[in-house]
Amino acid sequence: MNKSSPPQLFADTLVEYKKKLERRKKYIKNEFQAYGLMLAEELGDWDHKSLYIRLAKNTDKNLLDKAFYFVKDQNQNTINSKGRLFMWKLKQLKNTI
Repeated sequence: MNKSSPPQLFADTLVEYKKKLERRKKYIKNEFQAYGLMLAEELGDWDHKSLYIRLAKNTDKNLLDKAFYFVKDQNQNTINSKGRLFMWKLKQLKNTI
């Protein structure tokens, strides 16, 4: 996102997400697959999409959401790897339980 562009409404994001799900519907049979693919795409780590699908299947969704929103709240210019930061935060959250 550009600094000069206005923030995107959550409703618009949800509409885009639903469109992507419709395009991939023939390949996705379960909700955890869709969530894992969404994580992979949002984190820019498409090469490890199977990892995110497995995490979505076996890990509590609340933990995944907390780690994901932690990454989204960070300054995007200072992050080298969103996927690496996500995994670090997820590990940290799992250790606190």
